[in-house]
Amino acid sequence: MIELPATARSVPLVRRLARAVTRTRQLSEAAEEALTAVVTELATNAVLHSGSPQITVMFEADDASLTVVVRDRGRWRARPAPRCEGADMDAAFGRGLALVDAYCVDMSVRPSPQGTLVRAVIAL
Repeated sequence: MIELPATARSVPLVRRLARAVTRTRQLSEAAEEALTAVVTELATNAVLHSGSPQITVMFEADDASLTVVVRDRGRWRARPAPRCEGADMDAAFGRGLALVDAYCVDMSVRPSPQGTLVRAVIAL
């Protein structure tokens, strides 16, 4: 588990940590791609939308799955304008929870007055 400032600079760090998790466990490139995409999206959402000063990221792995949990201590903030530029199609993030859901066998979002906890499970 790691706690980081809820800033854009933290997103590449959690992506590197995800890679380290998959490489330490000698998992496939597909597992690495899935985990890095998922954690990037979840961390980015927390940074952009929560207003939280920090995010907490936790990785869990067993023989059957990888789980990433991202928690913030803020409140959801809507984007001031929708993303609708052509350049967004190739962006490294910004595809929302639909992308996370596509990679995962289970995903839950638990908002509360203390913040939001998102848990995503990737099958191996």
